Amino acid sequence: MDSAEIKALAQAIIHQHSANFGAQLHHDANSVELTPQPVPPALRQDPAYLAALEACSELGFIAVDAQTLAQAWQRQSERTDQFDVTHWPDDPRDFGLGKADPALAFAHCPRELGLYGVLPTAEWVGRMARAGVPTVQLRFKSGDRAAVAQEVKAAVEAVKGTQARLFINDHWQAALDAGAYGIHVGQEDLDVIGQRDLQTIRSSGTRLGVSTHGYAEMVRAHAVQPSYIALGAVFPTTLKKMATAPQGLARLAAYVRLMQQYPLVAIGGISEDLFPAVRATGVGSVAVVRALVNAPDPEAAARHLLARMQAAA
Repeated sequence: MDSAEIKALAQAIIHQHSANFGAQLHHDANSVELTPQPVPPALRQDPAYLAALEACSELGFIAVDAQTLAQAWQRQSERTDQFDVTHWPDDPRDFGLGKADPALAFAHCPRELGLYGVLPTAEWVGRMARAGVPTVQLRFKSGDRAAVAQEVKAAVEAVKGTQARLFINDHWQAALDAGAYGIHVGQEDLDVIGQRDLQTIRSSGTRLGVSTHGYAEMVRAHAVQPSYIALGAVFPTTLKKMATAPQGLARLAAYVRLMQQYPLVAIGGISEDLFPAVRATGVGSVAVVRALVNAPDPEAAARHLLARMQAAA
């Protein structure tokens, strides 16, 4: 197949899928803007791969995600013995996502983690747990190890007597020491936490959640076989500087189709009016930060958001 034919295949993918995955400008607080990206170096020369690599870059996928998608599109074509321009890859086999090995998987947690409050202190954790938020995360930022240990221990104490599941962001050793329900880490943390430490967490029975921001990171997270996977940022957020653009609902829905074997948490700029659309993608949990900590009456806000979650289900 010559370059003109490959170009035609790429244009066919773009034509078929640009409405979902192309640039989306809605001129509101939750708009998502995805701009074309440079085509990265090709890792193989198969026609389906080259066409998908060009198309996915034009649709705004960053290099590692365009390469991951192009590999999946090539495997899909080989598996089905045809190039189906209409079918966006969503079969785990085409991404190398084999079935989980029970011996290597982290402890299970519910598929429906529900409303997920990401909170700055143990006091906030306790307040929201008592208000009925089913899943809470302590995101306590400090370089003082003693302060971290004290805050994590206080958070574990704060959820006692409630039904809340408590995850600790980043501070995995303090979480193990205090007996927390689970630990949440980002992709950068996977660079720091070695296999021996991961095995220590796994063998303790402590749950592990991992943040992802696209296809390549989902593949990497699957290699760890965590308890749940967080998908984001779905919409623009000012809480932290993101290395990737907001993903939007179409990408979120595609990620959910691919990663169905895991409990999934949507996070990033999700306002309550978007709960129905986000939940419609199939995620079992929506994470919020400002909707709780910036509310005039956080307990009332928690009850309201819990009702919205229930209605969205």
